[in-house]
Amino acid sequence: MDIAAYLRQQKEQIGHESRQVKDFSVFDFNYIPPQPVVRMECKELIDEMLRFEVSGIASHYAVIGSRGSGKTLMLKYLQRIMPGQTCLEFLYANCRHHNTSFKIFSHLLGGQIAGGSLTGLYDRFLQKYRRKTVVVLDEVDLMSPKDKHREILYLLSRSEQPYMIVMLSNSPHLVKQLDAATRSSLQPVPLHFKNYNAEQIHEILRDRAAQGLHRWDDGSIAQIAALTTRLTNADARVAIKTLKYTVTKPGEDLTNCFERARRDIVVDMVNDLSDANLMILWAAATSKSDLAKEIYQRYCRFSQTQQEKPFSYVYFYSNLSYLQSVGLVALVSTKVGRTYTNRVLATFDTSIVDSLFKLRFG
Repeated sequence: MDIAAYLRQQKEQIGHESRQVKDFSVFDFNYIPPQPVVRMECKELIDEMLRFEVSGIASHYAVIGSRGSGKTLMLKYLQRIMPGQTCLEFLYANCRHHNTSFKIFSHLLGGQIAGGSLTGLYDRFLQKYRRKTVVVLDEVDLMSPKDKHREILYLLSRSEQPYMIVMLSNSPHLVKQLDAATRSSLQPVPLHFKNYNAEQIHEILRDRAAQGLHRWDDGSIAQIAALTTRLTNADARVAIKTLKYTVTKPGEDLTNCFERARRDIVVDMVNDLSDANLMILWAAATSKSDLAKEIYQRYCRFSQTQQEKPFSYVYFYSNLSYLQSVGLVALVSTKVGRTYTNRVLATFDTSIVDSLFKLRFG
């Protein structure tokens, strides 16, 4: 078969397979549903924002939860509805993409700001946002080590103008990682977003199906919810991607669709890692020993071959904790001789990190 004939055949086949879908946007991880699943954790955050609106006195929050637990979705939903129902200004920045205080302020001011100083940008921010303002900083733990004090947190928390800061992170150690002055000024309230349960995953999938599909099988949705809850720490992204594969590949075994979706999510997560975190994950996945200190030595040796200064052991372990929080490794305390140490266990097919590592570092 020539290429043109194959193209025509596959176009017809894929069009036929996709007839069940009326809106593909429901499978996009950036999709914000008209009515997200209600979380008790979210109610606390809403109540505090409303108190802030009335009093002008802010309580700052550190919202912690695993990937796929709905943190970002819920805050983006609040960003959509809050301005219409309150007098609050609502700002959002992802610290993966804007990873220093200067870049975050620049983004919140509309971007395209080059040169100048952090103080100058902060003064412009104060001039532009005089109203009570909620500032959401997503993936705040991914701010660059060059901005290790996360100056934006200190500046906004010390401002005489009314700003409420909401930090989102996968890392349970976020608050401990803040320097003492920032932590003292912020006094962040920790709020843990629990993983979804099977019933909530079922509700999420049923809602996506109602919005985006012409028809669906509730039994299959229940099976996807059960697999996701049992095998992926209830990561809603795996569930949504599995649903997509089951409706666009009719006849394919649901378990195969689930495994394909789970692998896709792992590949996405590994691709999104910083160079340093990818080095650490690679060292853990390929080391002959699973002991943390020996993995650290392997990571240090490779960093030096790349003319990169390796992290201190404390910062290395902090990054291991981050990799655990996103579900890529498990840290297990074990006794070696008379002391306890940590073993680092990869939770996925390690060939994934090896191939992506070679693509990035050669």
